[in-house]
Amino acid sequence: MNLMVREATKDDAKLIAELTRAAWAGKVSVTSSGHRETAVIVAEHLRDGGGFVLEIDNRAVGSVRWLPLDAEQDVWEVCRMGVLPEYRGSNLSQHLLEAVIHHGLATGVEEVRLAVRADQPKLIDFYTAYAFELAEELEYSHANPLEPAPLVMRRLLRH
Repeated sequence: MNLMVREATKDDAKLIAELTRAAWAGKVSVTSSGHRETAVIVAEHLRDGGGFVLEIDNRAVGSVRWLPLDAEQDVWEVCRMGVLPEYRGSNLSQHLLEAVIHHGLATGVEEVRLAVRADQPKLIDFYTAYAFELAEELEYSHANPLEPAPLVMRRLLRH
């Protein structure tokens, strides 16, 4: 198995939108906006922040994006991380998360944040293993107002 994580380009917008919808199908609540992901939205995210695509044997099987906070450009929010169903169970999403963390470290970002949906609390342990801590005082800026507020976790990159 040949695994590669590569930085996404604007040409990947359609691919990432398709990956997100496919990865979230049957996994994430139907009210999630990720099910209505479009190439236009992805292109905006890539322009304003960035993303990575996970490939196995030259096939795109997952993706992740990040966006800087409007008020704090050196704080990133991770969004839309997902791996196709047939590739789950091998901890492949860790490669996407690690890519964001390493990119943040390399570019001098202060902090990386992510949201854990109320219906997926088991992810807290997964993210804790990567030095993320619950930050109940924070709100996720991309939270869907139609759903319960997610828990926010943060990892400080510079102390």
